[in-house]
Amino acid sequence: MVDASARSCGQSCRRAARVGATAPRRRGQAKPTPAQHQPRPTTLHPGAWWLWSLSLGIAATRTTNPLLLTLLIVTSAYVVAARRPHTPWARSYSAFVKLALAVLLIRLTFAVTLGSPLPGTHTLVTLPEVPLPDWAQGIRLGGKVTAETLTFAFYDGLKLATLLICVGAANALASPTRLLKSLPGALYEMGVAVVVALTFAPNLIADVQRLRAARRLRGRPDSGLRGLLQVGLPVLEGALERSVALAAAMDARGYGRTADVPPHVRRTTTTLTLGGLLGVCAGTYGLLTAEGGTYGIPVLLAGVTAALAGLRLGGRRTPRTRYRPDLWGARAWLVTASGAAVAAALAIAAVRDPAALHPTVIPLTAPTFPLYPAAAILLGLLPAFVTPPPEEPS
Repeated sequence: MVDASARSCGQSCRRAARVGATAPRRRGQAKPTPAQHQPRPTTLHPGAWWLWSLSLGIAATRTTNPLLLTLLIVTSAYVVAARRPHTPWARSYSAFVKLALAVLLIRLTFAVTLGSPLPGTHTLVTLPEVPLPDWAQGIRLGGKVTAETLTFAFYDGLKLATLLICVGAANALASPTRLLKSLPGALYEMGVAVVVALTFAPNLIADVQRLRAARRLRGRPDSGLRGLLQVGLPVLEGALERSVALAAAMDARGYGRTADVPPHVRRTTTTLTLGGLLGVCAGTYGLLTAEGGTYGIPVLLAGVTAALAGLRLGGRRTPRTRYRPDLWGARAWLVTASGAAVAAALAIAAVRDPAALHPTVIPLTAPTFPLYPAAAILLGLLPAFVTPPPEEPS
């Protein structure tokens, strides 16, 4: 009796499911969209964050004015503070800031200990000079430390520190896994290696912070050699477990398997990709140097076009699907355009008014604050107002 009623109930449920699945839609009712084709409505494309950050980095290479470089750092820091998601990899921004400070201090230390070929008249201190053999001509240990030498080293180190902070902003704002999904199929394997490398440091920092907090709550030492050893072993164990889990997930998803393509397609793909990458490198070098400003943009555009064509053909070897892809919408265009505007404005200002963007060290003069480049840098704050705020952790 129970089995008959259960069978009757099951048949009724299946019949109702079939009727519901084949029921016609009402007029004006939207067609249901599969989940794998639904875009992310409240997130920004990760490529837009990288383009914005790299544009700020390009702008930093066009000036040695400490006031403008500081303004670039403040701009990137404000956007990161306003739009950084609540994820472990987003905490890497502070590590990049510390690395930038270390680079600046190392640059100043080298200027003090090794000296500089710049002639200076404002001697700050005279260190004991170590005599060196004849084969070490051009290298000096100790001697006079002038204000011109320290100022030049500070300008140079601050420019490199600004570049590192801009890259740190991209790491803190753009999700590495979502960026991997947006890469072309030809770059998928390389992208996996890059994503694993980029997520290693943030996860390592998060593990160290979590374990140190747990040891402090238990009243155990979290600093010194003993604390380092007792924290380092669990961190290495967690990294090994993540590596094994990642390898198993990659093998389950068919990582490394490729499709067969004709030989002429492979040769064309290789030629276009390598030629395009060489063009991108040559064009980027032209943009970053004052001598190559005439040929930099045409060579860069030609290289990008050839590389995109090669990546398009190379994607046939690695067919794959994307679950809920990130769409490049109006907000992504605004974020990219704001960074590109900053880079273009600094490049134009470096040509029209090089004295303002590159303050002289000999004779030693105080840097000025050019209003036009400073106003252009403020355009980099646009992502903090046009992008959606980060989602609160559940």
